[in-house]
Amino acid sequence: MFGSSGMAQESGMFMVSQTIGSVLCCKCGIPMQPNAANMCVKCLRSEVDITEGLLKRLVLVHCPECESYLQPPRSWVKLQLESKELLTFCLKKLQKNLNSNKVRLVHAEFIWTEPHSRRVKVKVKVQKEVLNGAILEQSYPVEYVQQEHMCESCSRVQANPDQWVASVQLRQHVSHRRTFFYLEQLILKHGAAATAIRIKQMEQGIDFFFSNRSHGVKFVEFIGKVAPVRSRHDKQLVSHDPKSNNYNYKYTFSVEISPICREDLICLPPRVAAGLGNIGPLVICTKVTSSIALLDPFTLRHCFIDADQYWRASFKSLLTSRQLVEYIVLDVETVSSEVTIGGTKYRLADAQVARVSDFGKNDTIFNIKTHLGHLLNPGDYALGYDLYGANSNDMEFDKYKGHIPEAILIKKSYEEKHQKKRGKPRSWKLKSLEMEVDDKGRVDQDKMVSEYEQFIQDLEENPEMRFNISLYRNKEYKPSDGDDSSVPLEELLADLDLSEHEDEEDNMTE
Repeated sequence: MFGSSGMAQESGMFMVSQTIGSVLCCKCGIPMQPNAANMCVKCLRSEVDITEGLLKRLVLVHCPECESYLQPPRSWVKLQLESKELLTFCLKKLQKNLNSNKVRLVHAEFIWTEPHSRRVKVKVKVQKEVLNGAILEQSYPVEYVQQEHMCESCSRVQANPDQWVASVQLRQHVSHRRTFFYLEQLILKHGAAATAIRIKQMEQGIDFFFSNRSHGVKFVEFIGKVAPVRSRHDKQLVSHDPKSNNYNYKYTFSVEISPICREDLICLPPRVAAGLGNIGPLVICTKVTSSIALLDPFTLRHCFIDADQYWRASFKSLLTSRQLVEYIVLDVETVSSEVTIGGTKYRLADAQVARVSDFGKNDTIFNIKTHLGHLLNPGDYALGYDLYGANSNDMEFDKYKGHIPEAILIKKSYEEKHQKKRGKPRSWKLKSLEMEVDDKGRVDQDKMVSEYEQFIQDLEENPEMRFNISLYRNKEYKPSDGDDSSVPLEELLADLDLSEHEDEEDNMTE
């Protein structure tokens, strides 16, 4: 048939197009295309309601604390409003009823509801075979009512906030909290402490409490990915039920962070230096992640030490960033081409510097070699370590006296720029964890404010540090003439604060 019509078209013969005949609806008499019931859609719907017997109102058991839903018999799943996962979850509760009524699900979508209404509405489109094999399609709304009921873990926490199962004790034995300021931002960005039921600031660290051992293990694994740590764990028997042979334990994870921090000056022990290709022995720590990056400021040789290597032959810093001294650069002469190490540029140079504190008192000048030749110009200020006047108790360092420079510069100083900005609001801000403060952890407030301000300044000066954390726009910031934000606007995130909308309806290794 198809072949003959095709041949007729090719030969130019006239063909009559095929038409579909129409019949009159047996009820209302309007013309319509024939179907098995010989009834128009409107009349068919008036005769048959395919949604009859289908559930149109169901209950979802919802935990208001952790925003999860009960999946019978006892498991809880965390689902976001109007997500694909929640739609699938809702339709699964409906599927058995649809199957028993021999109705086929065709399409489903959410109907918007007020978030505080405790209702989830879904528009469902179904098909069913009706009179004499005719297929009828119909849409109808299904309302899911959220019934508030706390899950088991949230109930235990609510009944007794101290009823933790696992605690992670994070410690670093140094005299400052720079590492913890930085770790706090990493934890916030990745939501690593979202399952913690309590967080407590201690004298030399932070304690995290969890209602589940697996949450504590997961948190320890996260810390191990962002800092060089070593850990051990212990468990303590809380109760034992001899009838069911059930044991309840409390688990404690002790996590120690390496005391080596960015910008620290280190005198490597001979055995460690030999294992690293005879680098140093005086090196600078340039970066701390799960490994420690070390740089020889006199040769630009560099290496990385992972956590296992460090803890096998641990060493301490000779001088830390809290002992930096300000110098003025009198003259600079580059002696090598620029090199890039780990995304950071360096260039060796011979420099003539003097301590700012010596100005007007003496004419002491130091001729040194520095790795900051790409940054420094005569007249600039720089921060460095004063080895000329340093008193060290390091026996290894004392062996090299007389063969080391009088000063080692660490970074360019922007103190004059910071002085102009002091007291002025910034265009950006950081979020912080909700922490209790232990009595022993209540350090000198002025020292804490000073260290936090130094951390903020480090973020302004170092784009590489900002890359791993989230900075938010400061809504209270109003730019004025002469303002020069050190952080580009495109790096800032909008701070979504849901509490503001609720109020309208009801009237921070470094």
